[in-house]
Amino acid sequence: MTHPAPVPPFQIRALNADPDTLNQLCTLIIQTVANGESVSFMHPLAPADAEAFWAGSLAAAHRGERVVLGAWQAEQLIGTVTLLLDFPPNQPHRAEIAKMMTRLGHRGKGIATALLREAEGLAGQRGRTLLVLDTATDGGAAGLYEKLGYTLAGEIPDFALKPHGGLTGTLLYWKRLEQV
Repeated sequence: MTHPAPVPPFQIRALNADPDTLNQLCTLIIQTVANGESVSFMHPLAPADAEAFWAGSLAAAHRGERVVLGAWQAEQLIGTVTLLLDFPPNQPHRAEIAKMMTRLGHRGKGIATALLREAEGLAGQRGRTLLVLDTATDGGAAGLYEKLGYTLAGEIPDFALKPHGGLTGTLLYWKRLEQV
């Protein structure tokens, strides 16, 4: 009987805008887009555009509008997820999961699950009781989200362009969190 290879340890922590982290975030999103995954950008993603996106995202995190989490294996960023917290006054109870990405060579090893669980815990600590997210119909992470208890609300067809062209729908999911 064969056993799966053990997953080398990794740590999850909130990210800041230091140059190495910013560089690794840029590399991750550029590779993700090049692989055809829908994370709001078209291929080829210019490094300057990736840097502008992550600099803005990390600045919003510094202001408390979101949390950008990273999974680190030694000094390498192997995955990220963003928890969006900045919503109108009539929505203080909800947050949104965005920009879930795992390096290609590290997929299927529990990294995305750990990142999502950490984001859920942080949302609960901030009094959020409802999480929402969307994922591409073509090649998205629907299976992961459903496995982790997210409920499909519906699909919007032809929602966005895929990174290499052509339209894809988006699947909308939600999950209730227990009050912490």
